[in-house]
Amino acid sequence: MQYRKFGPLDFQVSILGLGAMRLPLQDPHDEGSIDEAQATAMIHYAIDHGVNYIDTAYPYHKGMSEVVVGKALQGTYRERAKVATKLPTWLLEACEHPEKYLREQLKRLRRDHVDFYLLHALDRNRWETVLKCRVLEWAEQAKARGDIGYLGFSFHDDLATFKRIIDTYPFTFCQIQYNYLDVDFQAGQEGLRYAASKGLAVVVMEPLKGGQLVRLPEEVRRRLAATGRNWTPAAWGLLWLWNQKEVTTVLSGASTMRELEENIETASFAHEGILRPEDLVALEEARRILRGIAPIPCTTCHYCLPCPQGVNIPFVFGLYNRVFQFRDLEGARRTYFHFLRPEERPENCVECGVCEERCPQKIPIREELKKVQDFFQRSSQEAM
Repeated sequence: MQYRKFGPLDFQVSILGLGAMRLPLQDPHDEGSIDEAQATAMIHYAIDHGVNYIDTAYPYHKGMSEVVVGKALQGTYRERAKVATKLPTWLLEACEHPEKYLREQLKRLRRDHVDFYLLHALDRNRWETVLKCRVLEWAEQAKARGDIGYLGFSFHDDLATFKRIIDTYPFTFCQIQYNYLDVDFQAGQEGLRYAASKGLAVVVMEPLKGGQLVRLPEEVRRRLAATGRNWTPAAWGLLWLWNQKEVTTVLSGASTMRELEENIETASFAHEGILRPEDLVALEEARRILRGIAPIPCTTCHYCLPCPQGVNIPFVFGLYNRVFQFRDLEGARRTYFHFLRPEERPENCVECGVCEERCPQKIPIREELKKVQDFFQRSSQEAM
């Protein structure tokens, strides 16, 4: 495992952190049904192989992620990794006191303090709520009491808002969505460099765009293979990030032990400047190809869920993108009609708009659901 300095701190963080948002499930239709035995084995394996940063959050896996992480980090593992979790800022709009959420999280995590605490999923509106409700003043008090080690924020909005947040308060770290496909998306590369120039540690989430950069179409695979590098698609995505000195650590949202093992192996030889000019050119061409064939920019982060009507928005969008990215109409259509529950289909959408308020990617979800529904209905009729 390789390590980098965590912003202004003396702490040397593993360049690979473990994100506990996509842990293995017992029931693929129930995000709360974490397979505890498998998840615990993965957390222990990661720590045994040098990972010392575990990231979770209040809503992940319907609140069960913090519980499972807390259980896994008992005994000898307790002091071997730092834990990061997040304050659900969207629940503070009426200036509800954040203390109750922190208390609940400490209980779930079985800890008396949180090493790294983030204001979760900030955008311009939530940032205004944070300021209006004096959340920063509360956080300072929590730090002084020792309940919080260091304060940071995760982010989903435009670059101007990102810079404004950084310039308003001396955060220790930030967390951004960043990968070789989303170079100019949200904070993007300019935001990464801006945060680093201000002394913040930068934690990267969605390094493989919710798994999309693993399931590459053949055209992209051929282009990357032409470089002569014997790397998997996941390795390409991670190494592109670690090639940049401004990236402090990258969260692996692995769902299986095999994925985690591969990511840890890649981290063992990664370093700044590992990519040659011809590698970077190949990734630029991969980006051009992929941008042209993925119609809905969904990362399957699940922030849009639960839908009041039960629509499985990320899964539906994933099936639609699968048709265009991987040329798998038959497989996507079969899954849509035979494995997607009736209540999970887009025809159940009543256009309440709750999902769009939550979506970090600002996708016009209601409009896209109509498009997906029409597409699969037409494709089914044509197949008859």
